[in-house]
Order: sequence, then C-alpha cells, then structure tokens
Amino acid sequence: MPTLKSSSMRTVDVARRAGYSVQQVRNLERDGVLPPAARSGAGYRIYGETHVQCAVAYRALAVGTGPSGAKRIVRAVHECATPEVLALLDAAHARLHRERTDLARAKEAAAAISAEPVGDVRPSDAMTVSELAAALGVRPSTLRHWDSEGLAVPDRVPPREARRYSPVQTRDARIVHQLRSAGHRIEQLRTLMPALRSGQRSEDLRAALAARDVSITARSRALLEGSAALSAVLAATSG
Repeated sequence: MPTLKSSSMRTVDVARRAGYSVQQVRNLERDGVLPPAARSGAGYRIYGETHVQCAVAYRALAVGTGPSGAKRIVRAVHECATPEVLALLDAAHARLHRERTDLARAKEAAAAISAEPVGDVRPSDAMTVSELAAALGVRPSTLRHWDSEGLAVPDRVPPREARRYSPVQTRDARIVHQLRSAGHRIEQLRTLMPALRSGQRSEDLRAALAARDVSITARSRALLEGSAALSAVLAATSG
C-alpha cells in the first residue's frame, strides 16, 4: 500500500489524481507548491503521494482563500515549521469568520433599511456628501465613487451642482454600504441596485445576500478539505 513517502508516479499520474493537466503539475512544482520531484536515471520526474496531496490541498485552498493565499500556505509546508503553517490556516479561517459575521450584520441591516417607509419628504431632509459620509462612516470620495458607478446617485443642486441625497437616495447608499461590507463587488452592485430601485427591493436584496452566503459556505468547505490534505503531508514530513 503506497504511503506519503512513496515515489513511483509520473507527471501524468499526479495530474489525473489531482485533477490538473500535466503542464499545470509542472507549473505547481516550478512555483514551489509541490516539492521538487526526484529524477530517474533518464532524467524523468518521479513523484510520490506527497506531491498528490500537496496538489489536492492547493486546489481546494485556492477556492477557499484564493490562489495567492493557497500558494503561500502550501509553500510554507515545505519551507517553514508546522506552527507557521497552522498560523496561516488560522488566519484564512479567521477571514472567513469575519466575512460570515459581516454578512449576518448586513442581512439584519439591509432588511431593516429596505422596510423603512419613505414619506413626507422635505427639502431639508436631504443630506450633503459630507453629512452622509459621516453618518455611514465612509469617506466622501467613496460616495462620489458610488455615484459615478450609478449605485447611489444624488441630486445635483444649482448653482454649483452640489450633491444632495434625498431620503430614498440615502437609503440606497446605506444598502450599498451594507452590501460592500458583506463582500459584494462594485460590478455585482451595478446589476443589483437598478433592480432594487424597480420595486423588487426586498426579494433581490435577500437573494444577493443568500448568494454571498452560499459562496462563503463553499469556500469554507474547500478550506476544510485543503486543510485535511495538508494535515497528512504535515504528519509525514514531521514524522
């Protein structure tokens, strides 16, 4: 029965086991994700079970924490002591935990914001860029960026065309703020915000947040799978 220290595989064998192409396996070795392969007398690469597990771990970790973070973690297995590897994994789990916490807060806040009635609007209810930025805890430049992207667009008031946010526009800005805090990218919000203004606000907002929840769950599971593969490698290298 092969062990992690066995060395009898070709490049194509590792590729098939890990779900990569032959060139991708070579690239992973070049990038330090896989430890250097042994060489046969004829110069051919000889891989072992450790290489397979490192490739499998990288594949999962790339989903869980991104390709750069995954490379950093798997390289650390070959270059650093075990506590440093575990610290990198802990940090990756902590980032996902923060995202989950932010998402939960965004769900609560967005539900409350979307349900707020907007009536009896008076000119004095409008807010300037500085006032709204202070209320949201963001920079005025952030609001101007959201304006340029069509996410939360204020009125222009002459003579200097100053930006003024009505209560409805302020609510849009608050929703954008919550969605950004929950990890939604600007390009996603460009599609979402017009639909929210069209009268399907609550349903679309809940769907957007639910999609983010699914994404975080998938990344969390991938991080768990990658950690399991790394655990076997760490056990073999420290034994």
